Amino acid sequence: MSANPALQPFRYRVSGMDCPSCAAKIETALKRVPGVADIAVNTATETLRLRAADAGEVERVVRELGYGIAPAHQGGHGDHHDHEEEPWWRTAKARLTILSGLALLLAWGLAAALPGYEGWLYTAAMLVGLVPIARRAISAARAGAPFTIETLMSIAAVGAVIIGETEEAAIVVLLFLVGELLEGVAAGRARASIRSLTALVPKSAFIERDASLKEVAANTLSVGDVIQVRPGDRIPADGIILSGESAIDEAPVTGESTPNRKGEGETVFAGTVNTDAALRVRVTAEAQDNTIARVVRLVEEAQEAKAPTERFIDRFSRVYTPAVLVVGALVAVLPPLFAGEPWGEWVYKGLAVLLIGCPCALVISTPAAIASGLSAGARRGLLIKGGAVLETLGKVTAVALDKTGTLTEGRPRVTDVVALQGSERDVLEDAAALDATSSHPIAKAIVARAGAEGIAVEPAIGVLAMGGKGVKGRFRRRGLFLGSFKAAAAMAALPPDAEDRVGQLQAEGKTVSVLLVADKPAGLIAVRDEPREDAAAGLRALKARGIAPLMLTGDNATTAAAIAGSLGIEARADLLPQDKLRIVNELKGRGSVVAKVGDGINDAPALAAADVGIAMGGGTDVALETADAAVLHGRVLDIARMIALSKATITNIRQNIAVALGLKAVFLVTTIIGITGLWPAILADTGATVLVTLNAMRLLGAGRSV
Repeated sequence: MSANPALQPFRYRVSGMDCPSCAAKIETALKRVPGVADIAVNTATETLRLRAADAGEVERVVRELGYGIAPAHQGGHGDHHDHEEEPWWRTAKARLTILSGLALLLAWGLAAALPGYEGWLYTAAMLVGLVPIARRAISAARAGAPFTIETLMSIAAVGAVIIGETEEAAIVVLLFLVGELLEGVAAGRARASIRSLTALVPKSAFIERDASLKEVAANTLSVGDVIQVRPGDRIPADGIILSGESAIDEAPVTGESTPNRKGEGETVFAGTVNTDAALRVRVTAEAQDNTIARVVRLVEEAQEAKAPTERFIDRFSRVYTPAVLVVGALVAVLPPLFAGEPWGEWVYKGLAVLLIGCPCALVISTPAAIASGLSAGARRGLLIKGGAVLETLGKVTAVALDKTGTLTEGRPRVTDVVALQGSERDVLEDAAALDATSSHPIAKAIVARAGAEGIAVEPAIGVLAMGGKGVKGRFRRRGLFLGSFKAAAAMAALPPDAEDRVGQLQAEGKTVSVLLVADKPAGLIAVRDEPREDAAAGLRALKARGIAPLMLTGDNATTAAAIAGSLGIEARADLLPQDKLRIVNELKGRGSVVAKVGDGINDAPALAAADVGIAMGGGTDVALETADAAVLHGRVLDIARMIALSKATITNIRQNIAVALGLKAVFLVTTIIGITGLWPAILADTGATVLVTLNAMRLLGAGRSV
């Protein structure tokens, strides 16, 4: 049916959905509409996506169920700017709740003045709130969903009036409406958490056009545009710095408290703050594709992917609600029929059982926690693609990590400068002069180190690259050569102590370049792709949780052993992609739940074979779009934080289910033995739903530390 070309895709905002039972009701109703396919309803983001022949019929059905519906703009990013959450006190639910409350107060006042009319007055007050509820129940029943919370509520309220408990019936309806309003407020706060990310992106940008600056709307920027970002401004788009150097405050996006100093050629993200210097930036992604927009879009999609626990609760609730109706009927009928108990008392208890059995708290227990967990992760650069992945992360017992770009920075840095004549500064200055215009990673590392030492790098003249050997040229009327130990040894005799030092540095997994000045050994420069600053702490955090880390690399055994030794991790070296796949499968074969961490491009087979594949990246397309999860900001500690967030979410789900079922069990017993009645029963369900939602929202503050 979804392949039918006559069906057009539509995306809507649906207001008034508070829990997954609302989404299930809408989905059930729309499935019965001819010419509708591929229905996806997301309570967390208030979205409805489908393909349909007649949009008008879709909107009519949703409105009849009691929900607001309006077209949403396509493209993801724009949705959030265009959609503002209405304040709770202006919603239709708030107006109905206030009106019902005023009607109850009026009935109470008139009942005191008009004895004998109490029943009629309280019934009228009850109908103010019950009529809209009953209308929704009837619409849902016609649409194929007869067992809804509105159905249980309507039966209980009408039954209470029949047995003469009109005042309590009116109170129960008001409490139900208050509960729905509170659910809506809590659900709105949870939605606002992830939506607030989009508010970080400024509305305007300064673009370079016709040799001047022009202020334009940020969402009109195109890839390749050059913009200027003033000190103190938020960066309006993902991009690469063309000129300038500044400390970038990435805390709003990554949670990182310390600004990150960035300069020419480095990547910046939309929504981060340029703190202290002007920057020229070339835009690399349009508004709907910048890092924040993609994170929000992927989190929305992830919230649609149900976790195993959530799927179980869904199946359970489909049986649970009809079962509650049966149990309520049995409680009302059996004692009077077989034990001669008074009908009024046991019908009252049966109606209370219906209210106790309302499934909302149970149904929302898992998705509320999952949505909060996913949102908490996204706000800290931990992108987890769905509830199933979030649950699996908490069960991980082994983590296999790539070396280059995962445990290490992915670019070499100068680790040692050894002067054989003159000073270390002289060695750096001469070497940087030869490498000043080179794009080779080692050359860039040497120039960067010289800059860090305060050396003004002047380029050498007549620079010539000697394939596989090194580079030579002239600087300050001297002939210079910088290259491999083997090539340098063929040009000049190295002193024995220099040869020993080279061997020592190579044993540490470092690449050594030898500097010759006027054909005489002048110095040694060693470079290595160094571990990330937090790599050791990240691995310790994993071990502290009982998780075994393992380094997998295609590098030689010497380099692997040096890096692994400094980090205190076991290493496997000289591996091809198929070897990494084999090792992941071996770990799984021994009963481990394995997470594989890599760059999202290489080692795709191993990432796919692992129980959870985690891409390590700086907000790149690959890091966002591949694997099951992504650590967007390249921190090794974030792997342990992601696992900690998963465990916190699983604990939260268990707490929620315990609260939902525990309160029902307590009030079921107290109702049957006659301690509590109708209004405490509905208060228990409302209270459980609000408690479950608020408990889930605690996760929005999780994941800050390990």
